[in-house]
Amino acid sequence: MRMSIERLNLHLVSDATGETLNAIARATTAQFEHVSIVHHRWSLIRTRFQLHRVLEGIESEPGPVLSTLLDKALRLELETTCRRLNVSLVHVLDPVMALLQEQIGEQGAARPGKQYALNADYFRRIDAMHYVLAHDDGQAQPGLAGADVVLIGVSRSSKTPTCFYLANRGIKAANIPLVPGLPEPPGLDHPHCPVIGLTLEPAALIEIRRHRLRLIGAGAGTGAVRQTETEYVDEDAVKAELLWARRLCTRHGWPVIDVTRRSIEETAATVLQLMDAWHERQRKQAPMPQS
Repeated sequence: MRMSIERLNLHLVSDATGETLNAIARATTAQFEHVSIVHHRWSLIRTRFQLHRVLEGIESEPGPVLSTLLDKALRLELETTCRRLNVSLVHVLDPVMALLQEQIGEQGAARPGKQYALNADYFRRIDAMHYVLAHDDGQAQPGLAGADVVLIGVSRSSKTPTCFYLANRGIKAANIPLVPGLPEPPGLDHPHCPVIGLTLEPAALIEIRRHRLRLIGAGAGTGAVRQTETEYVDEDAVKAELLWARRLCTRHGWPVIDVTRRSIEETAATVLQLMDAWHERQRKQAPMPQS
């Protein structure tokens, strides 16, 4: 067994934006907490001149290489250099490409960055981003008819960042704040899309709100913060606010996600699962077409 180390250079070599490799690196290196892993990101590598800069970097700071290069000549040169330097190299797309080619019965196009083409899917994501901007924090509520999902929750329950993450997946997500004492959000009695509540533990919410108030106070003075703190971060008031919001969701049958220990990515993944479940129920409840 190889002895453990304290520092590792990890080279990520991509002919596109490098997002695939970044995601793989995040998912894997997070499991090694006691090692300092230095990521060397090399993106948009599509010519021999660009690759030579990468090879020089690998030689000066040797470490394993993860690659998504598709060009055969560039791959060969990278492989040759890694062998000479006795550096491990993994072409991370190869197993999946081989599987799909075997199942489909034809070779892949091997065109770098093809997933980022300006196609209908790309413009759908841009449209979704514009939608989120227009319908953030309860804005433009008549436009909710165009939403794919509506997120509701008390202030600082991560509604906005979750909506933006969903927009990058092409999902038109609106979000509406829940405020005790104000009328219920209009237009959600018979929603045409899933409505999902976001909540979190009182202590976590109070800490997030206090941090927010400190940021505001840096520009407005501490007096303004103290005046707001009594209601916004009072423990009993926050608990009552969260309980009221959860009861509202229960009364309407809206599912609730506790985001206390979830990342935005995990919350968004759960939203997508709940959306799929909602659409499946709608499909089953739809009347059968007449023959």
